[in-house]
Amino acid sequence: MEKNSKSKSLASLLKLYEQEGIIPLRYLRSIETFYAGYLDAAIEEPQERIEKIFVTLLHLVKEQCLHPFSFQPFHKLIRSPFDYYQFGIDLIRPLVDFPRSSVHRLDELQKITALLEKGDNIIFLANHQTEADPQALSILLEPTHPKLGEEMIFVAGERVITDPLAVPASQGRNLLCIYSKRYIDHPPEDKEKKQQHNKRTMQIMSELLSEGGKAIYVAPSGGRDRPNASGAIEVAPYDPQSIEMFYLMAKKSTHPTHFYPMALKTYDLLPPPETIQVELGEERIAKRAAIHLAFGSEIDMEKFPGSDAEDKHERRAARATYIHDLVSKDYALFP
Repeated sequence: MEKNSKSKSLASLLKLYEQEGIIPLRYLRSIETFYAGYLDAAIEEPQERIEKIFVTLLHLVKEQCLHPFSFQPFHKLIRSPFDYYQFGIDLIRPLVDFPRSSVHRLDELQKITALLEKGDNIIFLANHQTEADPQALSILLEPTHPKLGEEMIFVAGERVITDPLAVPASQGRNLLCIYSKRYIDHPPEDKEKKQQHNKRTMQIMSELLSEGGKAIYVAPSGGRDRPNASGAIEVAPYDPQSIEMFYLMAKKSTHPTHFYPMALKTYDLLPPPETIQVELGEERIAKRAAIHLAFGSEIDMEKFPGSDAEDKHERRAARATYIHDLVSKDYALFP
C-alpha cells in the first residue's frame, strides 16, 4: 500500500489513476458504479468506512494491474501480510440484510462436519449466482461453522482470477483454478495451454482428496444463474460430464468422499450481467439483500431415477438432472 493512500479520497484517487493510465478506464468506471450502488445499499455502514474499503480496493486493483498475481492450479488463501480473506468479508458484509437471511438444515451440516472431522471428504454440488458467493457462504456460516467457511475449497473459473476487481477477494480463498468449457476456446491459441492447466488442477484435486478432510464447492453448471424468459432466477442446468469427472476422481481417493447438494441464493446482492460476457470488466451493481443457504441430504451417486439406463450418457444425464432437481427444490425454499 502507498503511504499516503488513506489520506486521499476515493474520487481524487480515481481521477489520479485515470490520469496515470495504469488502471484501464473500464475498471475505474466499474469501481465508480460499484461504489455508487454500494453507498445506497449499505445503509447501516458509515460512509467513511465504506470509502476506506473502496480506497483499499482501488489500490489492490492498481497493484494487480501493475503486477498481475499468478494463481497456481491450487491457490491457498492469503492472510498475511495482508488479510485478503478478511478484506473480502468486510467488503460484502455491509450489503447483507441479516434479519432476513437464513441457513436451512443445520442438522445436515452437523453430519457433514462430523464426516470431515474423521477425515472423509465432502464435495458440494451447488449452484452459483455471484462473484461474492464464497464470502456470502463464510458470512452465513460464521455463527455456527466459521472454520468450514474459511477452509472450504472452491473450484474457480478464469474470470475471478484474471479480472483485477475480482482478484483481491479471490486471493483470500482456497481455490482449485480451472478453465470452464465456456471460455476454454477464448482465445483459440491458448486452448492447449488451458487444457494442460486443467489437467494439472485435476491431479492436485486428486491429491487433496487422498489427504482427506477436504470440503470442496463446485458449480456443475460452469457459470452463474440468470433470469429465465419470465424474469425468475433459475438454477442453471448441470453439466453431466462435470459431475462424472468429480465422481470418478472421488472413487479413486484413498478417503471416502461424500456428495451433498447445496443451494445458495445471493443473486440480489451483486447481480451478474444479464448476458454472458467474454471480455473482462463487467459492471458491478451492489444491492442490500438477504442471502440464503441450504444443505441437502447426501446424494446416492449410483442409485437415482434413470440409473438403470443401459447407455452411460443417458445415465449421466439422468444423474445430473436428478442432482439439479435436488438443488432446485431447496432453492425454492428461499423467499
